[in-house]
Amino acid sequence: MKKASLDLFDARYRHGELVRQIRHHDKLYYQKDKPEISDAEYDKLRIELEKIEAEYPDLITPDSPSQTVGAAPAEGFKKVKHLKPMLSLSNVFTEEDVLGFYDRIQRFFKLTSHERIEIWAEPKIDGLSCSLRYEKGELVLVATRGDGYEGEDVTANIYSINDIPKKLSLTDVPDLFEVRGEIYMKRSAFKNLNLNQAALGKQIYANPRNAAAGSLRQLDPSITKSRSLNFLAWGVGYSSISEFEIASHEKHNVLKKSSVINYLKKCGFPLPEFSRTLFSLNEVISYYKEVLENRAELDYEIDGVVYQLNELELQERMGFVSRSPRWAVAHKFPAEKAVTILNNIDIQVGRTGTLTPVARLEPITVGGVVVSNATLHNEDEIERKDVRIGDHVVVQRAGDVIPQIVEVLKDKRTGKEKKFRYPDTCPECGSLAIREEGEVAKRCTGGLICPAQAKERLKHFVSRLAFDIEGLGEKIIKEFWEKELIKSPADIFRLEKKNRSMEPPLEEWEGWGEKSAENLFRSIENRKTISLERFIYALGIRQVGEATAKKLAYNYLTVENLCEAMKAAQDKESEAHNDLVSIEDIGPSVAEDLIAFFAEKHNREVLSDLEKILTIQTYERPDTSGSKVAGKTVVFTGTLTQLTRQEAKAGAERLGAKVAGSVSAKTDYVIAGEDAGSKLKKARELNVAVLTEDEWLKLVKG
Repeated sequence: MKKASLDLFDARYRHGELVRQIRHHDKLYYQKDKPEISDAEYDKLRIELEKIEAEYPDLITPDSPSQTVGAAPAEGFKKVKHLKPMLSLSNVFTEEDVLGFYDRIQRFFKLTSHERIEIWAEPKIDGLSCSLRYEKGELVLVATRGDGYEGEDVTANIYSINDIPKKLSLTDVPDLFEVRGEIYMKRSAFKNLNLNQAALGKQIYANPRNAAAGSLRQLDPSITKSRSLNFLAWGVGYSSISEFEIASHEKHNVLKKSSVINYLKKCGFPLPEFSRTLFSLNEVISYYKEVLENRAELDYEIDGVVYQLNELELQERMGFVSRSPRWAVAHKFPAEKAVTILNNIDIQVGRTGTLTPVARLEPITVGGVVVSNATLHNEDEIERKDVRIGDHVVVQRAGDVIPQIVEVLKDKRTGKEKKFRYPDTCPECGSLAIREEGEVAKRCTGGLICPAQAKERLKHFVSRLAFDIEGLGEKIIKEFWEKELIKSPADIFRLEKKNRSMEPPLEEWEGWGEKSAENLFRSIENRKTISLERFIYALGIRQVGEATAKKLAYNYLTVENLCEAMKAAQDKESEAHNDLVSIEDIGPSVAEDLIAFFAEKHNREVLSDLEKILTIQTYERPDTSGSKVAGKTVVFTGTLTQLTRQEAKAGAERLGAKVAGSVSAKTDYVIAGEDAGSKLKKARELNVAVLTEDEWLKLVKG
């Protein structure tokens, strides 16, 4: 077995640090169009997080970005739901990573090294991803990616973009058709825009991507019209296009059927240059080098290339992980480095009390992006690298950590540099900060009395994947906390009533007005009904991210069932505890944090308070009518010969079955492959039905 790159304690600490940084950059990139780091840096953060979670699945946290896409739609635009999720891509950075992508495909389909894999490759445009919806050939809606499920309606702003057909000039147009692509600004147009902005004393954009996003998001369509924007198509979302028998992304003798690319061409959409089908790993590597060498010749920014399986049937079989397809990756361009001065080291306190050191740097421009902060990991990392305040340091804008201090230039020391003394007390509340045996992180012991932890928990509660309350951002949460308007989650929903007796009322506060207060109260009111999975996620239970929250909702259906089950699961010998740890991807560590959360008196009081105010919806399992295994609990064990384990699990879940990791009396079927071991033995002891792989396939196909 390959040794993990980090031990559990290092991984747990680093994971929390990555989550905080990614969320910060999400807000800057998706909502404000003012990123502090490049796309390459940001994507590397995601990769490091995903690698840690792959090694330690129990570390998926309540706000793990690996389970999400983008950010919530910005205020000022109507929100619209995508007919089909508009997910993001996983990233690779080296030839070894690309080989890993190939290997995953081969293992999934049990291909030999001599069997050909067709890959469609194209440049990755650095623009704003959008979805164009056509009904009977007429363009009716344009939406930004947003969080992948819900975006901003920017339809009024795209009529000046000539690359986007307003009507599809085909005789056999589908009733409903979504085209996915990138709105971007050419380099030449970007240069002219900034010259005009400077002449008028207005905002100067950092790069073409920000300029395109800022131009498209203008509330006044006439401003967007004055900017020069373009569009390139790269795929199709939802469509009623089965009559066209599209079988591949790019037609290449796949059963003589049509393809996504051919159909987009027929519709009149422009496509990225240098796109083609590749047939070997060597061709893929050569293609990457070709695009990298020719990127300067393009009149638009690209930040890498995209590889995807060409055949759509194979794409469907491989399926998706939480936020990205398994059948596609983005191969990103290399990192950049620069030298700057470390001015200071600050300590930030997170939601769980972790003390994280942050380097405050003399701002330095690297590849057109200003970097002023960098992670220092933990106390041991500062000691290992001998980082001192005043040092000249090498900062890397991509790599495993973003932004990262790669090394200290000790030959530039003057003797005035100061060693950093890691605090023994919390800088927020003064409570003792301890480092438990075996851990690398110090934690504040203040718990609920620590304002930093309390505010962070409230921020998480109202965040995009939780209650998603517009108008309650970090600054407002802090202000309301300090003025004692909001001390617990339930206080949020009592805010409007409290405001009626406040003196002065919120409407009269500096920076507020009648309209802004009204909008906030409406936003809060609209969130008094919430789905069970969002509610579970909002509670901020350690190690419970979006994916885990959905699995808990799927298994327990109501918040009452969940609370009762967690109470019963305190007995580790109980059936309830066995049911909990049997849920796929919920191991003993996650179960321990769940049980501990529901056992804590204060948490139970918070839950009770919220249940009196909110309507928490019963989870509705997907319609799997006609499936013979819907609602059944299945366990796969041993080596399967016709399916990979991954493919078998994905197929079972699509049919409404619950895939468990261990066998219990509640297991309906154990599918036993070759060399099945202890799980098969336990199934027989419990008289659970055991099926061969052939019997299972016959059952689900029937």
